[in-house]
Amino acid sequence: MKTSLAFLRERRTAFVGAFTALCLGAAILTMSALILLSGGSGVPERYAGTPVLVQSGPLDPVTFHEAAPFASGDVRRLARDLAALPGVQVAVPDRSFSAQAVDGARPLGDQRAGDRLGHGWSSAALAPYRLITGRAPRTADEVAVDRSLGLATGARTTLLTADGPVPFTVSGTVDGPGYYLTDARAAELSAGVRVIGLRLAEGADAAAVAAGAARVVGDAGRVLRGDGRADLAPGQDEETRWIGGQVVSAMTGLSAFVTVFVVSSAFAFTVLRRRREFGLLRTIGATPRQVRRTVYVEGLVVGAVAAAAGTLLGTFGAPVLGDVLVDAGFQPRGFAVVQRPWASALAFLAGVAIAFAGVWTASRRAARIRPMEALREAAVDDRPLTAWRRNTGLAFVALGVGAAVGTASAAPSDMMTFALVTAVGLITGTALLMPALVPPLVRLATRPLRGARGATVALVRAGMLAAVRRTSSTVVPVLATVAFTVLITVNTATSAQSYADRDVADVTAAATVVPAGTPGLTDAEVRRITGSPILPTVLYAGPGRTPVEAVGVDPTAYAAVHGLSDGDLAALTEGDGAVVVARSALAAFGARAGAPVPVTFEDGTTRTLRIAAVVDDRELPHAAVLSRALVRAHDPAALTAAVHRTGPPVEVRGGREITVEEFGGRDAAAENRLVRVFTLLLVALSAGYTGIAVAGTLLMSTADRLPDLRILRRSGATVRQVLGALAVESALVVAIGTVLGGLVALPSLLGIRAGLSGTLGIAVDLVVPWSPILATVAATLLLAQLATVLPAARSLRTKDGAPDQRTTG
Repeated sequence: MKTSLAFLRERRTAFVGAFTALCLGAAILTMSALILLSGGSGVPERYAGTPVLVQSGPLDPVTFHEAAPFASGDVRRLARDLAALPGVQVAVPDRSFSAQAVDGARPLGDQRAGDRLGHGWSSAALAPYRLITGRAPRTADEVAVDRSLGLATGARTTLLTADGPVPFTVSGTVDGPGYYLTDARAAELSAGVRVIGLRLAEGADAAAVAAGAARVVGDAGRVLRGDGRADLAPGQDEETRWIGGQVVSAMTGLSAFVTVFVVSSAFAFTVLRRRREFGLLRTIGATPRQVRRTVYVEGLVVGAVAAAAGTLLGTFGAPVLGDVLVDAGFQPRGFAVVQRPWASALAFLAGVAIAFAGVWTASRRAARIRPMEALREAAVDDRPLTAWRRNTGLAFVALGVGAAVGTASAAPSDMMTFALVTAVGLITGTALLMPALVPPLVRLATRPLRGARGATVALVRAGMLAAVRRTSSTVVPVLATVAFTVLITVNTATSAQSYADRDVADVTAAATVVPAGTPGLTDAEVRRITGSPILPTVLYAGPGRTPVEAVGVDPTAYAAVHGLSDGDLAALTEGDGAVVVARSALAAFGARAGAPVPVTFEDGTTRTLRIAAVVDDRELPHAAVLSRALVRAHDPAALTAAVHRTGPPVEVRGGREITVEEFGGRDAAAENRLVRVFTLLLVALSAGYTGIAVAGTLLMSTADRLPDLRILRRSGATVRQVLGALAVESALVVAIGTVLGGLVALPSLLGIRAGLSGTLGIAVDLVVPWSPILATVAATLLLAQLATVLPAARSLRTKDGAPDQRTTG
């Protein structure tokens, strides 16, 4: 123990890289734990003033769609019975529909989702939002609006609804978002009711009211009060939270792996440098167990201090990271981090455990050093791999190759997992086998330079081959940096492009009309366009009422635009009781082709439809297809998402034309933006971690070689020649690591390409975003040069504290 602590004090710079990586890893673990445990964004503002709420059902955890609305015939009965409960002042069915105030073609107000919704006037009391000027709407052509719109009482305005632009008179202004019509007018424009709010009399017991409401509702819904009202957060917020959770989890997993990787590399290199020291300990009687314990103590001391610092940093940094995630779109507005001391304590213990895992291999290597190692004077390290290292390396390579093969046949949701297993297996296996790979790679890399003038290339070649393990230790971090960068960037770019290509692969249209500044296209504008309109809705299919995304279409136009045979959609033209289903969505309906199936629509009405046809996913770009008339009859609030135009161009209010190819990418524009941010976060994380490893390893390597470099100086070599040799060597290290990193990432990417091709039914090409890859390689090269040349130059240009006179040339 004393020996370990003494060494830590005397050569603490050797552990800077490991300490920094562990500190950063513990900080990320702490921040991730606090963010994942902090829950959602609280009770939605528009329900904050209502103590008891009745909901038709919970959010679907897979699709993030709201549950089916209350049955259309039950809303009035439930509202009446709930209002009759003791302590209830009024029961308010909350109705919502799409609405957007416009000035000509220019939308007014904030474009946030909550500001593009209309409601009945009674719903304003659920927040509660108060009248600031004027009065509540009394007639069908009056509206109360958010005061932030700047519209005065009595002014005329136009609201875009699902049917088209409708003129209204502003009856008053309120202190909250949204548009408020009379309850009767809102009932005409909205679909079903999912929430009934209970406003209580003064002094009423919310718990007693909730218990009574539960008896009234029974199995038709659930009662929420207190913090449970946070479950009413929009599905979009919950999906955002889920995406944020995936981001944080991926950061945590990558951080843990790379931390172990960096710590292992740092301690392995430290053991390599101290071979003679451990040999001396063995010579004077130290047992392998004592040597191993020495390394463990060093690692655990460094790990404990680094984990403590990282935990403290993560505790204070979690709120900052939470705000960053909100701004980036990975957490909903209103999200706040809740401090939990026990989570920080667990993160500290996890940091210590990661340090222990990183030191394990180095301790085994130190324990195998023999007493005779103390007598070795030669620095040449060209011994073959040990059997354990060779076999373990080959096992990891086999794991990576097997995972790459599995990627080609994996489900889309599992592809990234298989790809990461492939990368981790191949990176770890290649790192273990690196001492066997370095000699041939060095000879291959220096062969084109053998004809160069001077002794620099020969010096570099001899130095790298004489210290194989040192060279291996410096190549491995570069390999990991490039491999993760290539894997993450190419995978995300290829996946995004392939899905965009799939969506428009068979679309034959002159252009696509999409919304511009509005939540969707109105029926009035759609009727002016010749083409195939897409009217999205959600069906609640089968006995379990599983949410299924569906579209209402003109069957003939849809079949022509998407290259489908007339027979596939013919049943939709024969009547309104048919649905065409994609094969992947058939399980949600719980029936086979030709069978009747109960389907609940957005207005709460349940009808029995016949599954007219089941079409392969490669041919049908939507989960379910119905006639547009059937969707409109049961979802009066739905807005058209796009129209594939086949006729002449027309001017569209609230819309613009884009190419079919642009539509394929635009359809997932928000998701792709999140993916790009996610990619940059992971690339920055992996490159930052391995950058620490590159700098730390090269700094230790350069410091360890200073005596050899001074001997070269005394032999007549100039400072410029010595520094030139070091610069060439570090450049070769980066080149070898870059090539190996690209090769290691390639099996994962080929597996992903094969899997996407099979899943989407189209030819998928790898998309290589060169900018982040080349930037990472350039930054690694610069870092390597600085970590190698600067400390050597500082040491070689001084002699006993004074400038060395032999620095010319």
